[in-house]
Amino acid sequence: MANPEVECIWKGPDILGEGPIWNWKENALYWVDSDKPAIRRIDSDTNEVTTWDVPETIGSMVFREAGGVVAGLWQRGFSFIDLDTGEVTPIANPDPDNPITRLNDGKCDRAGRYWSGTMDTTFNDRLGKLVRLDTDLSCTVMDEGFYVTNGIAWSPDNQTMYYSDSRGRTVYAYDFDINTGDLANRRDFISREGEEGRIDGATVDTDGCYWAAHINGWEVAQYDPAGKLMRTIPVPIRYPTMCTFGGPDLDIIYVTSLSWEIEPGDNEASPLAGGLFAIRGTGATGIREAFFAG
Repeated sequence: MANPEVECIWKGPDILGEGPIWNWKENALYWVDSDKPAIRRIDSDTNEVTTWDVPETIGSMVFREAGGVVAGLWQRGFSFIDLDTGEVTPIANPDPDNPITRLNDGKCDRAGRYWSGTMDTTFNDRLGKLVRLDTDLSCTVMDEGFYVTNGIAWSPDNQTMYYSDSRGRTVYAYDFDINTGDLANRRDFISREGEEGRIDGATVDTDGCYWAAHINGWEVAQYDPAGKLMRTIPVPIRYPTMCTFGGPDLDIIYVTSLSWEIEPGDNEASPLAGGLFAIRGTGATGIREAFFAG
C-alpha cells in the first residue's frame, strides 16, 4: 500500500481545533475552534472557509435534522444554534453547578442521540461525566469518573461504543443497545499508558477499525476491532486533536489541530500548528455521521 498523502488544506490557525464532522448534504466539512470560540465550514470544492462566532467555549457540534446545529457549550450546556441569526437556545446543562467542568467531544449515534461528556478544565480530577441528549431533549448521565471526554465512536454494527478518557490514557468499550441507548460491560479497549501520544478524537471505518488522533504524538493511528495498533500516519503537527472521514466517497480523513500548547522548537518543527489537514490514500472508508433527531 502506498504511503498516504497528508495535506494542510487550511492554515488557520485554530487555537483549539476540534470536532470535525462531514455534512454529506452540503459536501462540506464543519469543525469548531473551541477557544476562539467559533464554528467553521470548509467547502470541499473551493476550500473556502466560513466562520461563525459563538458566545462561549464550544466543545463539539452536530447537525440537526430539523435544521441548524446542536452544540456543547461551557455555560449553557447542550444548545441549539441558528447559524443564520446567531441565536442560541439552551437545552440542558449536565453539570450546571460545577464551574470548572465543560462539555468536550461529542457526536450522534445512528439513532440520532447526541452523546458528549464533561471534562475537568484543570485536568486534575476525574470530574468528567459521559452524557446522552435524547431526541425528547432529556439529558442523562451514563457514566462518570473521567478526566477528559474524547474519542466517542460506534462500531459499524452498532453493538459497541468507544469512549476515550484522553488524560486517563485509556479508551473504553461498552456493549451498546442502539434501540434504547443503554450501555453495559465497560472494559479497557486501548491503553496508552507510558506512550507519548494520547488518544484524543476518533472515528470508526467500515471495517470496524478505530482511527484516533495521537495528541502530543505527531500522528494519526489505526487500531483494529480488537484494539491492536495497526499503523500510524505521521502528521506535521505535535497536537492533532481529532479525525473524521469525509469527502463524497468518505475516503478522506480530516484532522484538526491546536496551536496554543506550544513547546520549545515547535514553531520551527510545526509551523502549521492549528491548521486543518486532509489525509488521502489510506484505503479506508468511513461511515456517515448521523444528524440529531430531536
